[in-house]
Amino acid sequence: MVLKILWAPWRAKYVEKPAENCIFCDKIRENKDEENLIVLRGRRVFIMLNRYPYNTGHLMVAPYRHIADMEELSEDEAMEIFKLLTESIKALKNTFKPDGFNIGVNLGRAAGAGVEGHIHFHVVPRWLGDTNFMPVISHTKVMPISLEEVYTKIKKSIKSF
Repeated sequence: MVLKILWAPWRAKYVEKPAENCIFCDKIRENKDEENLIVLRGRRVFIMLNRYPYNTGHLMVAPYRHIADMEELSEDEAMEIFKLLTESIKALKNTFKPDGFNIGVNLGRAAGAGVEGHIHFHVVPRWLGDTNFMPVISHTKVMPISLEEVYTKIKKSIKSF
């Protein structure tokens, strides 16, 4: 079997350009949660929408502390991350009714981390048939709902927990 490669060079700008500052640290300090798409602040961890989502409702869960690796997480941070991953899934199920989820963490630049110095977990809702020709042929991802509307819907849903 021959490995097939799907080239997506338009995604390079997200992984090649190293951030001068940490977006997670900067955004959490600004206290502009709606503008920065922060939907929930926990004791040690927070949830925010991805400004460049793979799908509608793409969330990220990150600790407040600027740490890069799993082994640097305290036990309390690790427990809260998994609690907020679960809350993220519940809110997304309640709001958008996806058929499944991709949950992952990219550790290090070689693994695709766009922000490699601050560990964060992605929660990407998936629907049957949500892939199509648009990203491949026209370098375009169709997002049916604005980030502002997604933020409002998820914020409302997550508050109910």
